[in-house]
Amino acid sequence: MKRTDIKRLPLADTVLAALEPEAKDYYQNYGADRLYFLVTSAGHKRWVLRYKKPNGKWGWHGLGTYPDVSAKYAREKARAALKLNADGVDPITHKAALKAAQAVAEANTFKVAADLWLEKKIKDGRAEKTLKGINGALKNDILPALGHKPLDHITRGDCANLQARIEKRGAHNTSEKVRVWVNQIFALAIAKGMTENNPASNLLAIAEKAPPENQYPHLLEEELPDFLKALRASDSGAIVKTAAWLTVWTASRPGMVRWAEWAEFDLDNGLWSVPGAKMKMKRDHLVPLPTQAVELLRELQKRTGCSRYLFPSSGEKVPVISDGSINKCFALIGYKRRMTGHGSRHTCDTLLSEHGWPEDWRDMHLAHKKPGLKGVYDKAVFLPQRQRMVQWYADYLEALEAGSLAERTSEFRNRMERPY
Repeated sequence: MKRTDIKRLPLADTVLAALEPEAKDYYQNYGADRLYFLVTSAGHKRWVLRYKKPNGKWGWHGLGTYPDVSAKYAREKARAALKLNADGVDPITHKAALKAAQAVAEANTFKVAADLWLEKKIKDGRAEKTLKGINGALKNDILPALGHKPLDHITRGDCANLQARIEKRGAHNTSEKVRVWVNQIFALAIAKGMTENNPASNLLAIAEKAPPENQYPHLLEEELPDFLKALRASDSGAIVKTAAWLTVWTASRPGMVRWAEWAEFDLDNGLWSVPGAKMKMKRDHLVPLPTQAVELLRELQKRTGCSRYLFPSSGEKVPVISDGSINKCFALIGYKRRMTGHGSRHTCDTLLSEHGWPEDWRDMHLAHKKPGLKGVYDKAVFLPQRQRMVQWYADYLEALEAGSLAERTSEFRNRMERPY
């Protein structure tokens, strides 16, 4: 249809669809609100508004292409633009400002803030295990739900749904950590001026109560003789078996044992100096070594002493034995789900407590954080006392391995019952 055939205004939809292009672009008056219908020589059609600029000159303001923008929607946009114009605001300048603000908002996605937060965690020297857990939660839960969204577009409902989905699969420990981490990401974003709100706050108020937490599988004193004999007869390789014994004797965290380096050990003085960067509480830690451990480590040194690590891996991906090596060693001797590397800490603390060793010495040996102000002001490490305690513990385990409780002589029992 040619524009010379138009009979009336405003233009009907059938007319808009049928208008034909001409040799040059032309503006056809729609018939309302200074609204025009532009038809290009190539046949493209779009809506434009004629308005007076603040400087008094006339200009054109694009309102969108046809048929993506209907006549009804074009009239609404024209009225809104004319209202701005009447208030002294240039609608083109206003549109550009909104577009720029939208671009900024879309650039400030949750993933951008999460990447900055993770980078800070790495710079702060978080433990390998902690970073692994963070990366897993980001990949599997947090980023699929929130990562693509601009920070200002994330609602409390979005965060509540994320928490609920994790709880639904029974992962309450993960849910608690994710709640903390998402809060921290929003806190960083606020501090950097990326957003003003934290929709993840107060999620604890609607969190499901977690079921009672199961302790790491561990053994009590009467179960130790058979376990220790089985460990002595284990067919596991010398490197893994030594790591297992070091875990048992020192009650150290398995990750700390796996990543132990020869430079940290003073075998002559029976000391293992672990730098704070490797510790859960980020403070240097001294581990007294019993003579049994020193003897076994001297044997291991003949095998791995040229390596940086005590327990190197044969693979290339990770330079030390795998996370499950110690537990697998225990499983292969019949103690799967009955004893774990971390469970040795429960076993040690229980046995030492039952035999009267002071709680302060035990907590320092296990590298537990002291509560409240005590943790700030009390810097005691009880090294001489812990050296006696650790040696007593290793000797006691050796006695348990040598025979059942009933077979131990009364003389040895009396000596062990008065350790200090």
